[in-house]
Amino acid sequence: MSPILSYLIVFLVSMVPIIELRGAIPIGVGMGVPEWLALLIAIVGNLIPVPFIYKFARRFLVWGSKKSWKPLSKFCNFCLKKGEKAGKKIQKKAGDSIFLALFLFVGIPLPGTGVWTGTLAASLLDLDYKKTVIGVSCGVLLAGAIMFAVSFGLFNIVFN
Repeated sequence: MSPILSYLIVFLVSMVPIIELRGAIPIGVGMGVPEWLALLIAIVGNLIPVPFIYKFARRFLVWGSKKSWKPLSKFCNFCLKKGEKAGKKIQKKAGDSIFLALFLFVGIPLPGTGVWTGTLAASLLDLDYKKTVIGVSCGVLLAGAIMFAVSFGLFNIVFN
């Protein structure tokens, strides 16, 4: 496989909900992309959807939840409920430190957390756009650092 195709795959995978950067870095490393380059490409790819998620996802989900086509309305209602639940959870834990909570929510690579859920939750909570982008971006950097360390096997060195 050509290096450019490998880079493109890492870039595109990092934009996919649920997989995001957390999956893109190990995939890239597995395809032979240097770790630092996989990290850089995945960070950029993971951040590109943020403004679009914040500005348009809520509108689309509300619109889709009212449609009579069951698969669309079910999916949109599921996403709205997941986003609202995540948003309330973040807000409850955070209080006034919503920036820190959003940063940690996106930054700690656990199932169900990440750019898509964090940004959607921020949008549903009507959080400030600039603070959302900064919090999510910092979270992506933290998640990237963690996945970079995992891809290098540093946790094996530390915990053995």
